[in-house]
Amino acid sequence: MKFSLYGIIAILISLIAGTIVVTQPDVSAQSAISITGLATLQQMAQDSVPYTVAVADYKPIFLEFYANWCTTCQSMAPIISQLHQNYGEAVDFVMVNIDDPQYTKILQQYQVTGVPQITILDSYHQVNWSEVGKIPASILNSVVNNLSST
Repeated sequence: MKFSLYGIIAILISLIAGTIVVTQPDVSAQSAISITGLATLQQMAQDSVPYTVAVADYKPIFLEFYANWCTTCQSMAPIISQLHQNYGEAVDFVMVNIDDPQYTKILQQYQVTGVPQITILDSYHQVNWSEVGKIPASILNSVVNNLSST
């Protein structure tokens, strides 16, 4: 069997095109998740304890540095919302939008390098734990549970 160079190229192009069509992500499902996550994120920001109130209190603080455009922040919003529901009496949940200029000093104070950044402060408001990026629910739950029980 003899194949021409053009025939081989045509087969390769067909295989690549077929792979792209088959493996293309479902954009509509991702859009629905983003819209829901953004709505949850915005609601959490509205319901959060203001930073100045939290630092005047003697509760531990769960600080989330976020941005509305951050898809990782949006995807983590339901997890953090659930944590807030479970531990909101024992821990102050504070949302800090990195795009809001009023928070510039806070961003510098906690050395925010990316979003989402979760910074946990103990009841003396010392940094107990800090992490940037997508954090599994099990780890967040463990960190907040340990913090609220001390």
